[in-house]
Amino acid sequence: MKTKDVRPAKARVVVSVGESVRIIRELQGLTQSELARRTNISQSTISAIENDTINLGVERAKTLARVLQCHPAVLVFPGWDVTKQSAAS
Repeated sequence: MKTKDVRPAKARVVVSVGESVRIIRELQGLTQSELARRTNISQSTISAIENDTINLGVERAKTLARVLQCHPAVLVFPGWDVTKQSAAS
């Protein structure tokens, strides 16, 4: 198969910031309570973030990203398409 015959996969699901936090947390086998204990962010706040009822915020994104072992941008910009969008646009 030649490189020009390969097409990038299309996005099938759009997720919110809260959903991205939940998905990454669940993929790592953590409960909200365990994530709360490891981050010193209350379980109720984590629940509110996952339900998109409060904003994640930069500092909480950094704290969660450290524990979830991902870059904060993965949590804050779950739908970002780096091949089509520029930060300067």
